[in-house]
Amino acid sequence: MRAALALVLALAAPPEPGWQPGRAYVYLEGSPGMVLEDRVSVTNPGTKALTVDLRAGRSPASWIALAGEKVTIPARTRADVPFTVTVPANTPPGEQTGTITASAGGRDEPIRIHLRVSGPKVPALTVEDVSVSGGSVHYTLVNRGNTPLSPRVTLRTDGLFGAPVARQPREPAPLPPAQRVSLTERWDPPVLGRVDLRVEATAGGGVHTESTVSQTFVPWPALLLLLLPAPAALWLGRRRSSRAGGC
Repeated sequence: MRAALALVLALAAPPEPGWQPGRAYVYLEGSPGMVLEDRVSVTNPGTKALTVDLRAGRSPASWIALAGEKVTIPARTRADVPFTVTVPANTPPGEQTGTITASAGGRDEPIRIHLRVSGPKVPALTVEDVSVSGGSVHYTLVNRGNTPLSPRVTLRTDGLFGAPVARQPREPAPLPPAQRVSLTERWDPPVLGRVDLRVEATAGGGVHTESTVSQTFVPWPALLLLLLPAPAALWLGRRRSSRAGGC
């Protein structure tokens, strides 16, 4: 896609107060995966040659590629410097901003790049790696869509010896596209029984996902204390029986 817009940046070099750039901005629009082309047109209306440095800065600076980072412009001459903006394939729809900074005579002046990324928004979220250790529940939220999400997470438990329980929802920080976050929450497991623990996550756009882990809890120390006297009692019983039979 080639933008028809040509940006003119006037760089004058009068004695006072120095060269004065005009207003500088570029508007571009494209879909993820596209390479957008435009140019910076630099005019030197002065009586001496002017050397201008150009550099990309601010997000998305890595998307901007200049045909040249330094241009020397003769007096009363204009130079056109092409540049491209490569939109990554996984870029979410929305607005992006960047700059191309022109430097001359010890001054820096930004050329603002306003980029609109088009395309449908696809929200997608998963809950992964759910596990229980001690009194904590561990899980990972993964944003697998192309739009930022603000998830709400609820822990639900269902066991043999109690009614189902739902914890108050938790609201982690917003999750950008293609990002993941590992979270931990405190949880008081039962003393005895098998429990199904479900982590549910919801977000805007009708997003709903969940993952369940099952675990059995047994109070082994208490059971051992109860079971240890049994062999001794059995042995004493057998010994008494043998003595009674010998009489």
